[in-house]
Order: sequence, then structure tokens, then C-alpha cells
Amino acid sequence: MSEMIKMLTDACAAHGIRRGHLLPLQGLGDAELTFSAVQALDPYLKHGQCHVHAHGFLPQPVVRFTGQRDEHGALLPGFATSFVNISIIDPIDTVHEHATLIDTWIGALSRLGFHAQHVTISGSLAVWRRAPVAGITLRFHHEGRELGDAVLLWNSEDPSKLASDIGSGLERLAWLLTHRTWAKVVYDTLAEQADIRVLDAVRTATLIVGTGIGPASRGPGSAVRRLLRNEAERIGGLGVSRIVRWAHTYWSGIVPLPVPWPEVCRILDTEALDHSG
Repeated sequence: MSEMIKMLTDACAAHGIRRGHLLPLQGLGDAELTFSAVQALDPYLKHGQCHVHAHGFLPQPVVRFTGQRDEHGALLPGFATSFVNISIIDPIDTVHEHATLIDTWIGALSRLGFHAQHVTISGSLAVWRRAPVAGITLRFHHEGRELGDAVLLWNSEDPSKLASDIGSGLERLAWLLTHRTWAKVVYDTLAEQADIRVLDAVRTATLIVGTGIGPASRGPGSAVRRLLRNEAERIGGLGVSRIVRWAHTYWSGIVPLPVPWPEVCRILDTEALDHSG
């Protein structure tokens, strides 16, 4: 995964797009956790200010509880509660700049192995509105499989505040490139040894606690308790040590985690035991 990020970073840098500073996982503004790299543009897009939290190419770890699930509550292939949102996010002046950034992204995807001749862009030019932001979303596909999207955004009251958000999920790109199962791509050999829902919960909780957010009854730390409470019975006697160590290594390859894995393991073990009763 880190090699994929390096290739995308180099491809963007070749077009003058620098790697931006990552957002803290603890959400900015009224968000408890960071759920999308585009939140870096909130001051500019939502509040009409002249600055942003970050811009450029961002391989941003995020936590999102909106993944599609089956009738039993299990996440469908292609979805995980935590993943790396890889995006080009930038304030722009014209729609032409947006089109240029789309071209840059297609070139970056080509470096990974998604050849441009097999990439298609589809969607509607209908404007969606979620006050105070409006936008148009187009979707990338490679041989019929969805890669990600390109979103043109602007402030509803001041359309001169224009921005691009173009990207995908790192794990999704790896899935489509390798033709392995989603579970094997995201959880590696652990996919054969533990329930996928447990792996998803502990992987996400490791990211949250590893960044320094402790379990709590309210605020961003409440996500940890929610994750472990939902999977307490499935965790059972399995314990979390091996999963935490693996997940901590994965996330550390994306962003340094200030809390070492043994401490994360201790915290999550304690929480899992508290909820198992």
C-alpha cells in the first residue's frame, strides 16, 4: 500500500501537485472523526474564508460508518469502516482547472496499472446541494468497475469559492488492481482466521486509539466503544493482540501512530472485556 501511495505522490508531483499535510483523525469543526479528505476545504467552501486546512494530494486515513451492508449487517465487499481516502483536493479558479486535475488523476491511475484506454467517466451534470455547498459528481470506472469520483464543489452563496475533490479509496484501488478478494486485500491472512466484522472493528479501533483518542462515552472516543460493543460476542476468547499488532503496522505505514501497539492492545483488550459481559 505504501508503494502505491509513493507512486501516486510522484505522479501528482510531476504535475506540480504537492503532498498535503494530513488532517488529524479527531474531526475538525462539528465532526467527531475525519470521514473524508475534503473536510480540509471546509473553511473555504463552507465558511467563505480564504484558507484551507490542507490541499494537494492527501492519502488521508478516515473513519466512516456509512458503508453498505447486507441483510445480516455485514459490510459488503468494497466497504470498510476505516480506509485511506486518497484525493487531490484543491481550491480552483475555473472549471477548466478541474478538468486538468481530472486528467492528472487519470495519469496517476495509469501509473498504478489502470490504463487510460480502459478508464471511463460517467455521471450526471445535475447539481446537488447540501447547504452551504453545491456540486457536480462524476464517477471513474475501469473495465466497468468503480474506481472513485471527481467532484466539482462550490459555496452556494459565493460560486467563486470553487474547488476540486478527486480520488478514491486506497484499499479499493488495490482490490481492483490485484483481483484478490476484498477480505484478503484489506485483512491479509487474518481474513481466514477471524470474523470479518471483528477484523473491521479492531482495525478501526486501532487507528482511533493509535492516534491518541481514548475510549469515551461521548465524543470521538465513543466510536471505539461502539465498535467493540457491537462485536463483543464475536471477539470472545479470540483476544485482540494479533489483530492490533497487524493493524498498527498497517496504519503506521500511512501515518505515524503516537501510541505504541502494546498500549493500544491493552486499551482495546480492556474495552473488549468490559463489553463481553
